[in-house]
Amino acid sequence: MNDLCEPFVRRVAILSLHTSPLAQPGSGDSGGMNVYVRELAASLAHHGVEVHVYVRRWHDDLPVEVLVEPGVRVVHIDAGSADLTKEELYEQVDTFADGVVADLEAIGGACALHANYWLSGVVGHQIKHRLNLPLITTFHTLARVKAETGDFEPERRARAEAEVISCSEVLTASGAAEAHWLERLYRTPSDRIEIVTPGVKTAFFSPGNQRGARDAVGFGDEPMLLFVGRIQPLKGVTVAVEALAHLEDSTAKLVVVGGPSGREGDAELAKVHALIETHELHDRVRFEKPIPHHLLSTWYRAADVVVVPSRSESFGLVALEAAACGTPVVAAAVGGLRTIVDHGRTGFQVDRRDPTVYAAYIDQLLGNSLLRTEMSVAAAVNARTFSWKATAERLLEIYNRLASSNLVDC
Repeated sequence: MNDLCEPFVRRVAILSLHTSPLAQPGSGDSGGMNVYVRELAASLAHHGVEVHVYVRRWHDDLPVEVLVEPGVRVVHIDAGSADLTKEELYEQVDTFADGVVADLEAIGGACALHANYWLSGVVGHQIKHRLNLPLITTFHTLARVKAETGDFEPERRARAEAEVISCSEVLTASGAAEAHWLERLYRTPSDRIEIVTPGVKTAFFSPGNQRGARDAVGFGDEPMLLFVGRIQPLKGVTVAVEALAHLEDSTAKLVVVGGPSGREGDAELAKVHALIETHELHDRVRFEKPIPHHLLSTWYRAADVVVVPSRSESFGLVALEAAACGTPVVAAAVGGLRTIVDHGRTGFQVDRRDPTVYAAYIDQLLGNSLLRTEMSVAAAVNARTFSWKATAERLLEIYNRLASSNLVDC
């Protein structure tokens, strides 16, 4: 066994082909996965593990590598022109894999591969066989889950996910819902699924003074709803706008922090503006461009309610971050949001994609300051049970176990 891996794993390669932990969440294809990779890498480094994060060069001016902090190195691999869309990246898988292998051989190898998203899983599948390394895969989203909610992905993706699943030593799931999806939709053996829950950095995301937060973001005394995320059909910002239109409190305003994402992003933004026009909400909806992740805490503290009307979510970091700041969440009763939002205690879950139901729950919170305060306290307390330290420790257990085990025979 490589000295790097005995008796404990001391170097891990994290694959994130299509998006970088250095990119701004909420813009382009950057979102919760960027946060996951960045915070996981940092937490692993704090446990003495050397982490090399491999991403595709997404801008011509990027250096070959960036040392983010001691123990965390982001490596930019040349694989196609920098301006390729996510839909064009599958054709670059082989080139990307070659670049990762070359760097790993130059630095003396690694103990495990941790792939994030299906494209990285395909890369990891190749590298596993070339370098004889265990493969851990975290999909973040799954094609067959998205198809069930109306967000169809190419069949090629679903087939590729199935192949990666069949050859991964471990598939991580953020919670019971994702584990169930892996078993039901992909027939994944249960003994290869490990639940690894993401965390929240409470040094940034914690309760604070609402008035001070509102002053910081330039918001008045009106009730404030907040939507944070990319503007695309999956995330449901149209539901948030229509819920605003149905509120009893006509003084409430909605703030949308995020930008268009993916092939349907611009069309979805046009739908949002059409709804604003239809419901005459011009003075009640405010758009903010994506902002640095740690600064989102000020927006969460400023809000009375955070709305998360996604069609599907494997976890839902926005809901967890809002809760950590003591802000009640009204969210879709899907995926990991069922775990984060304790219905009636830390927020409300909505079973149907019905804006009037969202509006009814939001009205309850806006009209009852005692209920809002009770939920605020409960949400912050519950959020403290999720930490990136625990996430890293759980994964280290898995890495260490796999380093001394036989690989899955594909």
